[in-house]
Amino acid sequence: MQALTLYTYCRSSAAYRVRIALNIKALDYQHEYIDLLKAGGEQFSTAYQELNPQMLLPTLCHGEQSISQSLAIIEYLEEIEPEPALLPSAPGDRAEVRTLALSIACDIHPLDNLRVLRYLEHQLALDQAARERWYCHWIGEGFRALEVHLLALAGGGTEGASEYCFGEQPGLADICLIPQVYNALRFNCDMAAYPRIQGIYQHCMGLAAFQEAAPERQADFVAPPQRTSP
Repeated sequence: MQALTLYTYCRSSAAYRVRIALNIKALDYQHEYIDLLKAGGEQFSTAYQELNPQMLLPTLCHGEQSISQSLAIIEYLEEIEPEPALLPSAPGDRAEVRTLALSIACDIHPLDNLRVLRYLEHQLALDQAARERWYCHWIGEGFRALEVHLLALAGGGTEGASEYCFGEQPGLADICLIPQVYNALRFNCDMAAYPRIQGIYQHCMGLAAFQEAAPERQADFVAPPQRTSP
């Protein structure tokens, strides 16, 4: 296989998803670190803009192929390296997993990402407490529905349920969920109402593929003096 290169940043939730997927599939890859905060954001450099006109992370390069958008990257990895599978085989089950994943990646994350929080701070002049209320409000809106969905898939309860969002192995939904929970915990969002989500998070974070993808395990991680934006 041609070399894989991931343009990543330790705290990018979208890049975090791709790191998990690469680890689950045991694919070797090179890291290219793009600091979203340094000098106003290295993603705005001319060189990176030529690679990804959206100026967002992540970007995966595979030979001459350059792919952006984390879910498109993960689906690409699924196609070039089918095992272990990140999606179930039955069409209905695949749709169920994609529904879970997209509810996080398309409905929750975009309201709480770095660009939004920077706008709230610099354009609307909201202080940190107000930005955190915004963050946790939209996490709660998304997680409430997600918890109901996950409980329904588990038969209505957590006792004896799968340790993953769907099925008996980590998949696309778990890959999207874990970075979102990580950030919710970092912002001190109240997670008490989501026992199913918490159980899946705790189980997945006991697995090497998820542990090694965590922000603290990345070479570009620097502990911040205080909590600001994800």
